Amino acid sequence: MPKKFDAQYLYRLRNEIPIADFIANTLGLPCKHSEGYFRFLCPICHEFRTATHKKTNLARCFLCERNLNCIDLVMLVHRVKFVDAVNFLSQILRIYENKRKI
Repeated sequence: MPKKFDAQYLYRLRNEIPIADFIANTLGLPCKHSEGYFRFLCPICHEFRTATHKKTNLARCFLCERNLNCIDLVMLVHRVKFVDAVNFLSQILRIYENKRKI
């Protein structure tokens, strides 16, 4: 796999994989619905003071004060480098694309 990735492809990885579904079903982080929001266990501080935003497709930890995208989350949860996270997400993106075609 390449070590350089096209900016448009990285944009697709960050935005075309629904973040809440990805967190719950692919990463398997503990999650719950609280106060009308999808919450997940932050991989940094291990607290549930989190939320996701559908429009931006970002996850946010309000305790750590960090916004996280799919690439960031894979790097944190699986403890891999950027290139490995992108390669992993490439496979996940194919799965989501195939689901949309059906």
